[in-house]
Amino acid sequence: MFTSTGSSGLYKAPLSKSLLLIPSALSVLLTLLFQHYQKFFAYNLQAIKEDFQIWRLICGRIICLDLKDTFCSSLLIYNFRIFERRYGSRKFTSFVLGTWLLSAFFDLLLVEVLHYLFGITARRLPSGFLGPLFALFVPFYCSIPRVQVTQVLGQLPITNKTLVYIMGLQLLTSSSYMWIIALSGLVSGLFYYSNMLKVQVLSVPSGVAKIFSRIVEPIFSSAEPTNEAREGMGATVDIQRQQRMELIDQQIMLSQFAQMRWQRQQQGRMINWSQLFSHLRPRRNADLPNNHQPEQVAPPTAASEEQVTRLMEMGFSRVAVLEALRASNNDINVATNFLLQH
Repeated sequence: MFTSTGSSGLYKAPLSKSLLLIPSALSVLLTLLFQHYQKFFAYNLQAIKEDFQIWRLICGRIICLDLKDTFCSSLLIYNFRIFERRYGSRKFTSFVLGTWLLSAFFDLLLVEVLHYLFGITARRLPSGFLGPLFALFVPFYCSIPRVQVTQVLGQLPITNKTLVYIMGLQLLTSSSYMWIIALSGLVSGLFYYSNMLKVQVLSVPSGVAKIFSRIVEPIFSSAEPTNEAREGMGATVDIQRQQRMELIDQQIMLSQFAQMRWQRQQQGRMINWSQLFSHLRPRRNADLPNNHQPEQVAPPTAASEEQVTRLMEMGFSRVAVLEALRASNNDINVATNFLLQH
């Protein structure tokens, strides 16, 4: 109900759709029909360390064996689909893959630290695609604008991000060792989002991305919702409230962009009066005392090629990307939201 991810379904989010459908379907099948195969998907750390069953690092970190975790994970994946629209499928896949690998390392590290400091041995951890989900809370906290919806008891604010945090808290408290998965996921998300130690080299190569875009994307692509469908969805109170929240988010982003663009235009229209009235020019710097030297004004920084490439991968032209970055003072989040709205 209180979400900032919009009401366009899974449009332009094929990876999110595949992560939403495939692990959930396999989880239901293993829980209801093929329970004797669940042992192959258990995140058994003892088997990994003692029997060198490295394959459990893959199987144990893909499918949830608890339906409650599957339900919470599906809701979080649906809400986090906004990042695939913003960054593009390749960048989003790189983030998910990089944090998945990093969180596996931090899982083993935290378990060893827990055993060394407190003598607690965690033989099994909750299975499922949980590390990248907790990692996505880092960009969600940093880049999604917070808009207050109402207040509870007159003091406790309810925002457009409250429901996502509640679902994350529900997932965190679902099992005893889930906090290890959550902590490793948050740390890996912080490492990847801020590019600590250059961990963003864990990205999908362009050749592999093109192959998957031709094979996987047509299977999991979703059609753009029509105006009639949006009007039909607005029949319920919850969807109407969600659409109002989406409109508020758009207005905030557009107002920020308009203000920055107006400031740029005003700076461009400033008249250099010293050129018109040469006799009123101030003395040259060499004639001024040392303590009265004018401050050097740094020229505006140009947008980096990485920012331009990232936005062009989402399908925008180079001219539109450069204009949006220039007007937003190279703030890629504001520029992305403006380009998506127009």
